[in-house]
Formats: sequence, C-alpha cells, structure tokens
Amino acid sequence: MTLESRLDDWSRGWRAPLFAALVALIAGLPGLFAMPPLDRDESRFAQATAQMIETGDYVVIRFQDQPRFKKPVGIHWMQALSVKALSDAEERRIWAYRIPSLLGAMLAAAACAWGAAALFDPRTGLLAGSILGATFLLSSEAFIAKTDAALCGTTTLAMAALARIYIANLKGEPSSKWTKLAFWLGLSLAALIKGPVGLLVAIFALIALALWDRKAGWMKDLGWTWGLILFAAITLPWAMMITVATDGAFWGAAVGADLAPKLAGGQEGHAGPFGYHTLLAPLLSFPATLLLPAALVVGWTKRDEPGVRFALCWLIPTWLMFELLPTKLVHYELPAYGALAMLMAAAVREPLGKRSRWIGGALSVLMGALLAAVAIYGQTAFGTARDLVWTVLAALLALGAGVAGAFLLLRHRSARALVTAGVLGVAAHIALTAGLIPRLEPLFLSRDLAETLDAARLSPRAGAPGPVAVTGYAEPSLIFQLGTATELTDGAGAADAVAEGRPAIVEAREEKPFRVALAELGLTARPVAVVEGLNYSDGDQERLTVYRGERIAPQEEQP
Repeated sequence: MTLESRLDDWSRGWRAPLFAALVALIAGLPGLFAMPPLDRDESRFAQATAQMIETGDYVVIRFQDQPRFKKPVGIHWMQALSVKALSDAEERRIWAYRIPSLLGAMLAAAACAWGAAALFDPRTGLLAGSILGATFLLSSEAFIAKTDAALCGTTTLAMAALARIYIANLKGEPSSKWTKLAFWLGLSLAALIKGPVGLLVAIFALIALALWDRKAGWMKDLGWTWGLILFAAITLPWAMMITVATDGAFWGAAVGADLAPKLAGGQEGHAGPFGYHTLLAPLLSFPATLLLPAALVVGWTKRDEPGVRFALCWLIPTWLMFELLPTKLVHYELPAYGALAMLMAAAVREPLGKRSRWIGGALSVLMGALLAAVAIYGQTAFGTARDLVWTVLAALLALGAGVAGAFLLLRHRSARALVTAGVLGVAAHIALTAGLIPRLEPLFLSRDLAETLDAARLSPRAGAPGPVAVTGYAEPSLIFQLGTATELTDGAGAADAVAEGRPAIVEAREEKPFRVALAELGLTARPVAVVEGLNYSDGDQERLTVYRGERIAPQEEQP
C-alpha cells in the first residue's frame, strides 16, 4: 500500500480530526510532564488559579495580594477544573494546570483537519491538521499553562465551522445546526479566554470574504439570533460579576494598563519591527517549513478556488493585525496558523514547482540546523557531560528532519517529505522539551530552590515553619512552587524571618544588608545550600543562598 493510499484511508470521516489531535497529543504531552514551571506568564497564570482554588473566589483574579486584571477568567476556570479533577492546589503540580493547553492544541489540530476537509478534500484535511499539531509553535504552547493554545483551539474551531458554512452555501446546501453551534461556541469560549482576539480573527475574515466575493448574503445563515444569545450567556455572567466585584477596576486595568500599552508601543520591552512574525514563521512552523514557499505559491495561483480564498481571508488580515501591533511576542500569530497549515497541505495536492522545492528544501535544512545549534549551545552553556546523549539525539533528529524532508522534496515526493520531516521533527521537539532542556539545571533556579528546601525539610508545604522569605529574586515560578504566602522582602525582612525561625532565600546582591540586619539581631545565619544559575527572564546571573531559621530565645527578645 502506497503512502497516498494510507493517507486516504486515515482521512475518512472523523479519522482525520482524531489523527491530527493524536499528533498534537504526542508532540505536546512529554513536555507537559517534564518541563518545570516556567517564568513568567505560565507561573503567574498557574499561581492565580491556585489562589482561586484556595480561596474559593472564582471571580476576581489575584496574584498573591495583588489583583491581576489583564485577561478574562476562562483559562483559570479550565485550569481549576483540571487541577480539582487530577491533582490538588497544595501539591503545585504544574502538569495539572497545563492540561487545558494540551486539549486546546488537540482541538486546534482536529478543527483544522475538519475545516480543511470541507474546503479541499479529506486527505488535505488530514495533512493540514497534522501540520498544525506538529508545528514547534503549537506543540510548545501545548505544555505551557496560559491562554494561547486554548485560544488557538477555540478560534480554529470557530473558523473551521465558518469554513464549512461558507462552502455549504457555495454548493447550495444547508448548514448543520451543529456546525453553527461550533462557530458560536468557539467564539464565545475564545472571548472568555482572551477577550477580543478570536472575535477579531472571525470579523476580519468575514469582511475580507465579503469584499473579495462582493456578496455577504450567506452570512445571514450563521444563526445570529440564538448565536448572540449563546455568546452573551457564556461571556456576560462573569463580566457582570467582575464589574461589580471590582467597581469596574478590572476593565480599566485590562484596557488601560494591558491592552492600550500593546497598541501604543512595545509593552514590557517586547517591541519588534514589521515583519517580525514573518521572519520567525519558518522556525515556528518547523517541521513543515519545507512547504512554506509552496503555500505562498498556492495562495497566489489558486486564489480563485473557494478553499484557498477562505484560507487567505483568514490568514492575511490576522497576520497583518499582529505585524502592525507594536508589541511582538512569538505566539501572537498562533490563531492564524490553522490557515497557514491549510495552504501548506493544499500545496501537496499537485507537483511542486522547482523554485518552491529548492527554497523550501533550503529553509528546511536551515531551520533543522538552527535547532540543532540551539541544542548544542544549551548543553555547552548550561549542561554537563551527562546531558550529551539528549543533546546529540535532539540535534540529530532536528537536522535529520530538515535534511530528509529537503531530500525527498527535491525528488518530487512532497507527501513523503512532509510525513518524514513531521515524524523526525516531532521526535526532535520531544527530545528538546522533555529530554534536554529540563536537565539544564542553571536555567531552573526556582525548581532547584524548591528541591533544596524539600531536601532540608524546610518547605512550608511539608510542615516546616513558614512562609519562606525571599529577597533579591521574585520570579513567579518560585511563588507558585513554595506557596501563596511566600514573602518577597528585603535584606532586613529576610533577617526577621530567620529570627522568627523561618527559612530565607537571599540573592548575592542582598547579602550585605541581610547580614547587617542579622548582626543587629545578634544572630549568625546558617546557610543550607547555594543555588547558582541564569535567570532567563531578565538575563541576570543569580547566586541564591538558602538559610535556616534561627529563632531568638524568649529571654533574648527582652530589651
């Protein structure tokens, strides 16, 4: 049986969406369990969810004692359900908070396959969903406990349903009520997860289609009446509760302190030029990079085809929106990657041109070599000889994906090239995220600090006196792992904690004021361990000393 006949067999009915979801699961699951809590957004989201569970307040989002008025509550509710079902807030197992992201990635891949099957054919649907599920961008977001993979899943579901409604209208066929439900449900959940982003993707696509086709009558068939009621029923209850609970402060902070700075400039230093996302697309779409040039060619030469037209009306406005946004983060374009995957898969239907094959092959080799270089650099800069096996494996798999895909592509075997590069690329991603990176100790200071406290029986979660006082190091991953009550303080505060019998973590820059304050209390600190490494969030080298509490005797407390 040839590869093409196998693809046809796997793409029948619901097999294509299920297979695409399986690809996303395989690519994301190992990293979900292996990677320590990441700074900064993931740990902020996870900590806020843990506090919801601890306090029973599922309306107001907080990080320790500070309100966190940036994003809607949807992802926190999803994470809370996952943690309650599979773990416990006190255990702080980050994998339980990541489950919604993994499910979001699986939904995105399945929905992409479902939509592309209607726009093109079942085999193209299978390839499109698998491409999306295997991309380095989505498979990495699949194990990070924040909004982006879940947003991609819900937005891609809405756009896939819209694609099926669009094609059904062109064929003169009625659209299923379940398809319309999927459209409105996807938009509603996307709004509850990340505000207007999903809505804007759909609105821009509808406007583009109306302008291109010079007609918009088919849009009446979207079920506006009950759809808007469903949208309001899902999004308005929490919106009203948070407005009342915060006296409207949530909206002022979410718009004025979060959204507006993104529109005005590079928020928190995340600025980038126009073309930033385009430049990164070959790396983030790996291992399907080899089909990027062919996708562009298909988008231009086949633009009169309804399926290609719909994918372009989804891709181009969304891509331009984020390219024009002054604040640039690599995951912003993720809601558009479903359309890009569809165009890549559509390119496989016919023989690729010589120029597309050579450029695609060169990009594939280049991206594979770049990822191999990243693995080698990570091991040499932060690893040890014990990490060499994972380094070699990750580098060889990444380079193999790029080279093998390019070789087969140049031999006019585009489907086989895509499948081969996909298998090796997913394996390279697993080797990096579940094998090599978690072993690079200097990058994960918070994990090492938490393990040091556990080994010394100083962790409050294990019953030791707490909370832990921390000075000079305030990463959210440490707060998540040590608990909500973790005290971020200065050198004098850390000395007070030691005097009260609580452990303290002191960064080297705070050592002098810490020791001065200790001397004033008549104490000498007893270091337990020293943890050194790189704080990758700000690029600083850190040297953190863990001190055991030395409670002052009652008679010494008298003046």
